[in-house]
Amino acid sequence: MEENQQSNNQNNNNNNKNSSNNEQQNKNQRQPRNNNRRNNNQGQNQNRNKNQKQNNQNQNKGGKKRKGPPKFSAKLGNQDWEVAIKDAIKANKQVRSDTLTTFNNIKKSNANIKITPLGGLGEIGGNFMVMETNTSAIIIDIGMSFPSEDMHGVDILVPDFGYIRKIKDKIEAIIITHAHEDHIGAVPYFFKQFKFPIYGTPLPLGMIANKFDEHGLKKDKSYFRPIEKRKIYKIGDFEIEWIHVTHSIIDASSLAITTDAGTIIHTGDFKIDHTPIDGQPTDLHRFAHYGEKGVLLLMSDSTNSYKEGITKSESTVGPTFDRIFAQAKGRVIMSTFSSNIHRVYQAIQHGIKYNRKVCVIGRSMERNLDIAMELGYINLDRRIFIDPHEVNKYDDKDVLIVTTGSQGETMSALFRMATDEHRHIKIKPTDQIIISAKAIPGNEASVSRVLNYLIKAGASVAYQDFSEIHVSGHAAIEEQKLMLRLVKPKFFMPVHGEYNHIHKHAQTAISCGINPRNIYLMSDGDQVEVSQRSLKKVGTVKAGKTYIDNQMNKQIEDDVVIDRQNLAEAGVVMIVAQIDQQTKKLVNKPVVRTYGIVPDRRDKAFSKEIEDILDQFLINAKPEQLEDPRIVENTLRQVVRKHIFRQMKKYPTIVPTIFIM
Repeated sequence: MEENQQSNNQNNNNNNKNSSNNEQQNKNQRQPRNNNRRNNNQGQNQNRNKNQKQNNQNQNKGGKKRKGPPKFSAKLGNQDWEVAIKDAIKANKQVRSDTLTTFNNIKKSNANIKITPLGGLGEIGGNFMVMETNTSAIIIDIGMSFPSEDMHGVDILVPDFGYIRKIKDKIEAIIITHAHEDHIGAVPYFFKQFKFPIYGTPLPLGMIANKFDEHGLKKDKSYFRPIEKRKIYKIGDFEIEWIHVTHSIIDASSLAITTDAGTIIHTGDFKIDHTPIDGQPTDLHRFAHYGEKGVLLLMSDSTNSYKEGITKSESTVGPTFDRIFAQAKGRVIMSTFSSNIHRVYQAIQHGIKYNRKVCVIGRSMERNLDIAMELGYINLDRRIFIDPHEVNKYDDKDVLIVTTGSQGETMSALFRMATDEHRHIKIKPTDQIIISAKAIPGNEASVSRVLNYLIKAGASVAYQDFSEIHVSGHAAIEEQKLMLRLVKPKFFMPVHGEYNHIHKHAQTAISCGINPRNIYLMSDGDQVEVSQRSLKKVGTVKAGKTYIDNQMNKQIEDDVVIDRQNLAEAGVVMIVAQIDQQTKKLVNKPVVRTYGIVPDRRDKAFSKEIEDILDQFLINAKPEQLEDPRIVENTLRQVVRKHIFRQMKKYPTIVPTIFIM
């Protein structure tokens, strides 16, 4: 500053000022250096002092925005400096507080939104949610889930649509976040009962279109509404923007849903991959944009809420594939989720690199790959592909087989190869198997079974022992934190996962500054109402599952599944007997057949037990009880069931057939 003063003095030799004027100039480094008269300088200083005073008042009122940068004097006394520091600390503290509570910027309103999850909470999969105002409603995703092992003959589960029947007149549309089966798998079953416009990006709509073809719903493709990301669509009382996110499937989206009550962010399934295969990372800018405007409620993916750190990029799988392909001496057989197009694409790229022809086996795998190629999500020369019956025409080292079956499904191509039931492909000891997926909870036993078959056949299997043979598509804890910090919601509801997952996600939210009183942990069927004042449960609706036989694409009634469970768990007893009504005795020995009750060697002894029970029953029976065979059958059923429970602690199915003579 002294050099600047000397330069000024040299340039203004002819207009030297007195020392008091120089001192006045040094009081503010932003004041232009000129030769104006002292009274002008004094007037400017007075204005600046007035502005500085006004700025300090604004800071004391909560850090309101100033017009232009603050102006400071070059020299401050000790007391003035201390005041300025205190004012700056107070102002900065207010600024930080304001940036963390941008939800206070939401336009005041008494409106409320009702949110009802009908699937996807308390479970993995089956995602199905309704969001409604007093006059309109939208459905977010209609997904399927997998049955448990005791649901015999059941292939998939779809949500119960009972609540939809009650509000169908105000439903405006179905909103799709992405194309995974647990988000779109139940759409064709839904459309057989209800028909509403379906809004989604091209890939999910393309995959739903294939399902409609299979279910005889081709004409219903007229309900499809392809959307553009970063564009706002007015749908009933809702304004919706699809926000691009990375996941384990192409073209996944989060939703920014603007309502009269405020903006709701629904992340869908997501992770934050900065180096995705297609070069399209999660659109963090849009989340930050809405976060600055003010977000009323965040609903966020909880699937990986126990996983520390971050989820690895999909691109990290590539080097592992490269190492396996380079060492493989025979065929490479890679199995993954049919919807994980980028995983399939990486495998095919490495197949091409090592001069292998590619055979895609599995209807869903073929279909999804075709859709991705037709829509331009991936580019592959179709000349690299061969049909299953052509595989044996090539040397094993020149073949890559991409197939379904990573979850051990008994009807999948990989399972049939492993059990030597596939028409064209038999597992060889020289085969290198890659299972590039993690078992969905509940499928562990099925995956283990197919692994055992493959290893018994002599093949080399790369599965969980390779750390980067599979990466998740869901956000880990640090990514969940980033989402919370970007969006800065007033209220938070973790979604997508079992109760322990959403509970853990809630703890992460609290660590990021969300008020615990502003968090609600939902279960399927809960009705939650959110407004600017509160987030609270207001009711409960019926939420359950419908059982589907996927071979026939038809529903299995609940009582059929229950009967199957009872038969499997406790067995069945069938009794055929003739009774003389007059003598109250058996005409002949009863015929007794059991299944799942006693071993064959005990059949005769058990039949004698049942005969004795019948004799005692007839001795104690009143004459009027023997007039109607149905009354006898019902009473006998209870007597035999109690006897078996005392002996075996089981309640088998009892099927008596009584003839009264």
